[in-house]
Amino acid sequence: MKDPVEYLCDVLIIGSGAAGLSLALKLADHANVHVLSKGPLAEGSTLYAQGGIAAVFDKTDSIESHVNDTLIAGADLCDPKVVELTACQAPLAIQWLIDLGVPFDTEESTLAQPSYHLTREGGHSHRRIFHAADATGRAVQLTLNQQVQQHPNIHILERVNALDLITSEKLGLSHSQKDNKVLGAYVWNRDKERVETVRARFIAMATGGASKVYQYTSNPDVSSGDGIAMAWRAGCRVANMEFNQFHPTSLFHPDDSNFLLTEALRGEGALLKRPDGSRFMPDYDERGELAPRDIVARAIDHEMKRLGAECMFLDISHKAPDFILKHFPTIYERCLKVGIDITRQSMPVVPAAHYTCGGVMVDDKGQTDIAGLYAIGEVSYTGLHGANRMASNSLLECIVFARAAGQDILAKLATTPEPPILPLWDESKVADSDEEVVIHHNWHELRLFMWDYVGIVRSNKRLERAKRRIDLLQQEIQEYYANFRVSNNLLELRNLVQVAELIVRSAMERKESRGLHYTLDYPEQQDNPKPTILKPE
Repeated sequence: MKDPVEYLCDVLIIGSGAAGLSLALKLADHANVHVLSKGPLAEGSTLYAQGGIAAVFDKTDSIESHVNDTLIAGADLCDPKVVELTACQAPLAIQWLIDLGVPFDTEESTLAQPSYHLTREGGHSHRRIFHAADATGRAVQLTLNQQVQQHPNIHILERVNALDLITSEKLGLSHSQKDNKVLGAYVWNRDKERVETVRARFIAMATGGASKVYQYTSNPDVSSGDGIAMAWRAGCRVANMEFNQFHPTSLFHPDDSNFLLTEALRGEGALLKRPDGSRFMPDYDERGELAPRDIVARAIDHEMKRLGAECMFLDISHKAPDFILKHFPTIYERCLKVGIDITRQSMPVVPAAHYTCGGVMVDDKGQTDIAGLYAIGEVSYTGLHGANRMASNSLLECIVFARAAGQDILAKLATTPEPPILPLWDESKVADSDEEVVIHHNWHELRLFMWDYVGIVRSNKRLERAKRRIDLLQQEIQEYYANFRVSNNLLELRNLVQVAELIVRSAMERKESRGLHYTLDYPEQQDNPKPTILKPE
């Protein structure tokens, strides 16, 4: 019997990180769920998340304080209702993860219940970060992996890329965008090198962000904005794409790239220093090293440019070695491999693209503009992050909105009919590529000019240059896509160029500097800021 080229399920989840797998577990007792994983099941941004998950458990803390801290970090662009909803749901999210078996760090206690070690990160006024040493994302991901692999109603498809969404409007079955509904998706099976079809009553995109659009990023290779690009092509609005968070402290070493040095280091007393050993953050913000990420990243960028230095330094060596080894074992081992003993030496650091604060517009249940299509996690714009994400609110958002989307899908499942038979992918008029070098050249060019022109500091001239290059690349890639069979690199490049266009268009529309968007032409903030919303034509 041949392997199927078409699958049928109740819910297709595209993405296998914290958001996607949490949603799968919320649904699987009542629905047939297929999970698409672009690489191995564990590979994704969740696996590499170090810091933790924010939630109010300490009696000296409050939901109001968590809300207020998030609103301040978001630079007056957060949706207060969504922030309050998320903060209120945070304790439930943490308890669900504890019940699944996530091994959050504890400390000695005389109480019968375990006492969890809470740390503090930039923007937070209290210690409220649950963590598993300095590898919280890994602990969450591996726990979720174990749970989904044991569930009989969850079917996992590894090394499969989502290619495009299939909607009723695309097939001529809808009268207008208002009654447009998602029916399935075309997917690229990398092992079998063929396009397959998945029919589904509901589809949830949990594809993560788009930081791979930049040359320097803390993200894994899979973070190529696939869900944002697919949703845009299908007719969904996107919002706040100009707000790309650059994590201030990525390890700068020729033998180890893309390694993030968690904000919890600064939460536990690590100091940022110039090459001469002097501190500089107090010159930029009274909160020093615990200022929000946009401020710290710009400060590092400014000091590097001012001094002509290739990096700054992060130093925690003044803390006791036992303390460092207990709380940051992963970072200690990783730095030691490149000859840096963080108990005695400072770490060379540079900012790196880290988190996409905008994304596909959704409501408080994760529902997009298209019926049956959901977006959860970093791919989505919920209103939680505003102009700058506060540390450790991202994994929290994944769990909270997976729960909300799951409840909404289950409420509609019984009344949602099975999708119709869909047309199979037609590649009868295309050929195998004979110019793969074009993809690699365009790939590197895109990431380099996005870093140079649409990075931490922007200007009208830089944005205009980037837009011109994007327009040319889009023409080349569309021509290539129309004439050759698909490949993993082609699909990712197509999506990255689309996301780059959305980032630049959004940045051009914002005539102010706010949060993560800083432009030399409009250095001041405007009154009454609004989200930047783009709608497909």
